Amino acid sequence: MEKRLIARGLLAGVVGSVLAFIFARLCAEPVIARAIAFEDGRTDAEEAHGVHEHGVELFTRSVQSTPGLGFGVLLFGVAMGALFSVLFCVVYARSKDVEARLLSVQLAAASFVAVYLVPFLKYPPNPPAVGQSDTIKERTGWYLVMVLVSVVLAGAAVWLARRLEARFGAWNAWLIAAGTYIVVLAAVAALLPTVDETPAPLRDASGVIIYPGFPADVLYEFRLLSLATQLILWVTIGLVFSALASRLLVERADRTSSIAAA
Repeated sequence: MEKRLIARGLLAGVVGSVLAFIFARLCAEPVIARAIAFEDGRTDAEEAHGVHEHGVELFTRSVQSTPGLGFGVLLFGVAMGALFSVLFCVVYARSKDVEARLLSVQLAAASFVAVYLVPFLKYPPNPPAVGQSDTIKERTGWYLVMVLVSVVLAGAAVWLARRLEARFGAWNAWLIAAGTYIVVLAAVAALLPTVDETPAPLRDASGVIIYPGFPADVLYEFRLLSLATQLILWVTIGLVFSALASRLLVERADRTSSIAAA
C-alpha cells in the first residue's frame, strides 16, 4: 500500500510541476528578462566607464530559459511529491480518525509553510543580477539551514500540540504549539545572518551615478511570482494526492470489508 501511495505522490508532484512551470513560464519569464536586461546594461556601463565590480552574478539566458526552468521545477516537484507521500503514510498510520482528503490538504498547507514560506521570509529568492558569485555557497547554506530549522520546529510543534491536547484541549493545544513555533522560529531567524546583495547604483571614481540600482519593482515582482509558483505547486500536490490517495484507500477498505463479510 505504501508503495502505491508514494507512486501517487510522484504523480501529484509531476502534475504540480507542470502547472507551476506553465505559470512561471508565462508570468515570471518577462520579469527575468527585465532582470537580465538590467544586468547587461550594468555590464556595458562598467566597461564604458572602466568600473569593474566582481560581485554581480552573470546568468546566461539559456540558464534562465525554458529548459533550465522546466527541469528545475520538475525535479523539485517530483522530490516534494515523493516526500509528501511518505509523510502522509506516516501521519495517516497514526491518525486513522482523520479523513484522507482532509489530511492531504492539511499536510500540503503545512509543508508549503514550513518548507518554503518561512525560509522565504528570511531568505527570499533573487532574480539574475542580484547576489554575488563568491557568496553563493554561503547564501545557499544559510537558506538550507533555515529550511531545516523550520521543518524540525514544525515537527516539534506537532509533537507539542499532541502532548498538550489532554490538558488544554485540541484548539488551545494547537494555538500554544503554533505560538511556540513562531516565537522560536523568529528568534532563530534573528540570529541567522541577513543577506542583502541587491546592486546599489553604480558610481564612477568621482562618485557620480552612471547606472541606477536594481529596480525595486522587478525584485518585488520576481519574489511575488516565485511565491505564487510554489503555492501552485503545493496546492496541486495536496489536491491531486488527496483525490488519488482517497480513492485508493476507499478501494482497500471496500476489499477488506468484502473479505471480512465472506
